[in-house]
Order: sequence, then structure tokens, then C-alpha cells
Amino acid sequence: MNIRPAVMEDALPSARLLYDALHDIAHQLTGQESKEDAIRGMAEFFEKKEIRLGYPQALVSEIDGKVAGVIVTYAGNEAEQLDRPIVERLREMKHDPSITLDKEADEDEFYIDTLSVSPEYGGQGIGSALMKAAEERAKQRGFHKIALAVVTGNDRAYCLYLRRGFQVDKEIMINGHVYYHMVKAL
Repeated sequence: MNIRPAVMEDALPSARLLYDALHDIAHQLTGQESKEDAIRGMAEFFEKKEIRLGYPQALVSEIDGKVAGVIVTYAGNEAEQLDRPIVERLREMKHDPSITLDKEADEDEFYIDTLSVSPEYGGQGIGSALMKAAEERAKQRGFHKIALAVVTGNDRAYCLYLRRGFQVDKEIMINGHVYYHMVKAL
């Protein structure tokens, strides 16, 4: 298993994995109704630099030349700037200048936006390795805590994050669903 910074060419396989993790949020962010169109929209986002789901914010796990997992991270104090292109696109697409995105990350934290591992490679420690790499990235950027959100009811992921040292500090709403906001000191 090789973990490396994502490149633009990882867009389509990464978009598929991101869709698997995000589901309704992928539709919200892209403004698309069909799964195929949402994945295409996610791939377009991934190819851009200055956007939350762009390749510079991602690390991928590669096995035999295939993207087996992806993690997207960013500094909480950069969230508004990284969301701006998505919000502007949605406002134009939907002809609604009031569209906003829910705030997920706090200003003082490094945030894990999305983590997804291909079912083909599940149970091989890829998710844990990607999380460890994200923690290293956070430390390199000078952050003292890392955070993520997990939807209530996703007990498998919740337990994984608890085992990795994350603790719930509050509940937040994302796209109409309640999430646990979980933090870990670095």
C-alpha cells in the first residue's frame, strides 16, 4: 500500500469513492440528481485546486496502480474560501443567491472532510493508514487538533474513530442530518 498526495488524474476513481461516503451530500454539493451526474460533478471538483474536494486537499492509498482509498482534509480556517466555488456554482445553477453550505470545521482545527475505502480493499487497514497520514499532514501544518464528523447511527465508523482517539465535542447539522463532531489532540 502506497499513500501519496492525490493528483488530478485520480479524479474519477476518487470521485466514486467520495460519492460512496457522501451520498446525499454529494448530490447537495454538485446540484445533481442522478448518481452518475453527481459522480461526474465530484470528479470535476476533484480536478480543481482551490476547492474543498480538490486533489490538493486529498491523499490517496494506491494498490497495484489503483486508487483503493481517499481522504480529503483541510484547515478549518480555510473552509469558507474552499467552499466559495461550490456555493457560487450552486447559486448560479439553482438561481438562488441565498444558498449556503453547513459549517463543519472549526477555525482552529485540521478537518477530515471525507474518508472512503473501496469495498474491494476493505479490512486491510487502509482507512487507518489514511487517517494517520492526515494526522501527520495536520502536524506539518502546525495544527494541535484534528476533527471529523460522523453521522449519528454510523456505529462502525464511530467506533473506529473512538479507537483512534477521537472524542465527541458537539453535535452539528449537515444537510439536514445530525452528526457527531469529533476531535483528537495531536
